[in-house]
Amino acid sequence: MALEYKTIQQKRKFYDSGDWKRLREKIKKRDNYECQECKRHGRVSIDMNEYSESAKRKKIKLVVHHIKELEHYPELALDEDNLETVCVNCHNKEHGRVFERNVNKWEDDERW
Repeated sequence: MALEYKTIQQKRKFYDSGDWKRLREKIKKRDNYECQECKRHGRVSIDMNEYSESAKRKKIKLVVHHIKELEHYPELALDEDNLETVCVNCHNKEHGRVFERNVNKWEDDERW
């Protein structure tokens, strides 16, 4: 039976697996704990081990990204050549989760 990572539960099970957690750390170390996308654009983004008091855990600065998406290429799930370290901002951009900052939410409101 072929591996599938289509549902949230299937993906969560994969990302919670020991194999993934060990490989994720290996990839971060390989990439020198630096965002590879930022490096391509001449910027530096590293993991600073900051702690979030509100979340009561370490702030996540870097993630390991599947270049070819897990859902569409399950056979590459643990392929080191398909993985790279990226910062959360670059990862969100890659997946279309970009939030505009400094947007005036009242811009189209009636003025009086």
